[in-house]
Amino acid sequence: MQDYYQHKTILITGAASGIGKRFAEKVSEIADTTLILWDRNPDILDEMKTTNATGTRMITAGIDISDSERIMVEAEKLVNQNLLPDIIINCAGVVTGKLFHEHSVAEIERTIQINTIGSMLVAHAFLKKMLDRGSGHIVNLASASGYTGIPRLSVYASSKWAVLGWSESLRIEMELLKTGIVITSVIPSYIDTGMFAGVKAPLMVPILKTEEIVDRMLKGIASQKKEIKAPMMIHFVPLLKATLPSKVFDWLSGSITGAYHSMDSFTGREPKSS
Repeated sequence: MQDYYQHKTILITGAASGIGKRFAEKVSEIADTTLILWDRNPDILDEMKTTNATGTRMITAGIDISDSERIMVEAEKLVNQNLLPDIIINCAGVVTGKLFHEHSVAEIERTIQINTIGSMLVAHAFLKKMLDRGSGHIVNLASASGYTGIPRLSVYASSKWAVLGWSESLRIEMELLKTGIVITSVIPSYIDTGMFAGVKAPLMVPILKTEEIVDRMLKGIASQKKEIKAPMMIHFVPLLKATLPSKVFDWLSGSITGAYHSMDSFTGREPKSS
């Protein structure tokens, strides 16, 4: 695993918290890398840079990935500095745990813009240069909610369904064209990053520890896996949904596992002070 990351340039979005932050910390401990950290909270990135004890080179930028022009400017700057990423980790994401009719238009637009379009724009900004080089690895954080609808997650789930469809299509394109570019989709259930504070874990689908999913990502990316799923039950959801009648699947998810009620007590991460 260490050999895969050694001397790699790794771009991580959403790097100031949750999975993105912990991935940056852990990969810097196991290999000599250059980390490009993007987040809309640059103060936290600066703190990470200051407290970095591994000597890892960190290049930080306060970027909201819903800003397509800023992405292009920063991407061009990095390429001109010979910092074309070897690995892109698309971690940036937002969630609003409401019934669909309770969402504001702004919440709908922002969720799709960041979770789906933002990840696409980041990958697109570097992909042609990766193709010219003949190598690269793009990792997209999807969700188990991209497999099945969950009440109070309609907009978030739709954004992750889109990420899954895009990632799979992109992977097949890259393989058919024999580009040398690897695409990996990360498909977890709820994670204890604070983003999903208050949720109740469905039966047989425990809430994942951030450390656990990051460890799985480090190993799975190094093995160039197409998909990284956790916990184990997530492997069976597509099969159950495809084979069971919809009424039976709804009964199983709603009355037996409690998945349809998992967001009922959602509170979410406390907003950061401006």
